[in-house]
Amino acid sequence: MTQTDEFGEDLTDFVRRVAELRSARALPPGEQQGVLDAALFELQHAAESLWPRYERLAARAPDGTSADRQERQLLKTLFQRLPLPVALVDRDTVVRRMNFAATGLTGVRAGYATGRPLAGLLVSGDRGPLRTQVAATARGEGARSLTVRLQQRPDEPVRASLVALPLPGEPQPTVLVVLQPGVSGPAAPAAGGAAGRRLLPPDLAEATQRAGMMDLVDAMACALLTCPPGDADAALSAAARVLHGRFADWVVADTAGARPLRRAVALGPAEEAYAPLVRTVAAQDPAGCPLVVEVARGGSASLQVRPEDILAFGEDASGAAVLVRAEVSSLLCLPLPLEDGGVLGVLTLFRTGARRAFSMAEGQAADVMSRHIALAMRRRPA
Repeated sequence: MTQTDEFGEDLTDFVRRVAELRSARALPPGEQQGVLDAALFELQHAAESLWPRYERLAARAPDGTSADRQERQLLKTLFQRLPLPVALVDRDTVVRRMNFAATGLTGVRAGYATGRPLAGLLVSGDRGPLRTQVAATARGEGARSLTVRLQQRPDEPVRASLVALPLPGEPQPTVLVVLQPGVSGPAAPAAGGAAGRRLLPPDLAEATQRAGMMDLVDAMACALLTCPPGDADAALSAAARVLHGRFADWVVADTAGARPLRRAVALGPAEEAYAPLVRTVAAQDPAGCPLVVEVARGGSASLQVRPEDILAFGEDASGAAVLVRAEVSSLLCLPLPLEDGGVLGVLTLFRTGARRAFSMAEGQAADVMSRHIALAMRRRPA
């Protein structure tokens, strides 16, 4: 492992530890002394170790001849233009490189994905198996493959093939991940067979949830139809009130259009203890919320259970992550779509504490309601 590789790993670990310390700002004052000691230790490490090593590396002349650099540029171009979705990850599935085909499949820009775990783009049940298999491949236990599902397209299985790939200039170990969409699932039993004729008993919990979703969609339709045409803010506020409480503990809405993103609605828990945080979220600049910006740009919804990026919804004035302070256990971030592919705004829903996480069925229902909200916001007076 080269000095550059070792420095890169140390720096990555340092950044991760600093992010954890920043989230700890939400702890009670009596528990912050240990956090302060750890922060001072990290500052000393950066000043006495990381910075001198960076200066030594920066002073080194670039390695290789002009021909070597041209060859590396050619390989990078081939990687980016490869028609198969391909990503380079480390043993923790953190993305080092992602080609154009992979960004199209996952719906995430390469610049946003780099430095974040590839496992975070999967549905929650598939994250652990991917981490395990990537770690095994990185340890030299051989190539392997598994079937996973992406958050953006959970109904379409994707075959992920893993192989260890030693690369110069990359933190070691590196794993090449090839994603192949369209992998068929287990064959369904023939309709004429015994299994096809067997009737399963009704699932009472599932039927109750579906009935609740129908009631929610009906309440949303009534609220939107009774809003005066031409008043987009009134339609958005009415929709937020329908969702707040019965469907989500937090409802946050940002509007886009020709102007920059603007925070329009922020509804949180009614308890007085949450009032300062509700005011903080209401006063937030949506541009400081990477998740909102990404959904507004890409136009694709995001459903996350136990979000891995604690800074995805920005920070409060003290530097504590909003997702940590609100104790968010699952979230839905939905675009309010326009017909031309743009967005009118972004709707973000949080569930907190021990409340059941958003399911895929609820995510689909919320996606339908987000389109209805966008239609109501675009209505014009007769």
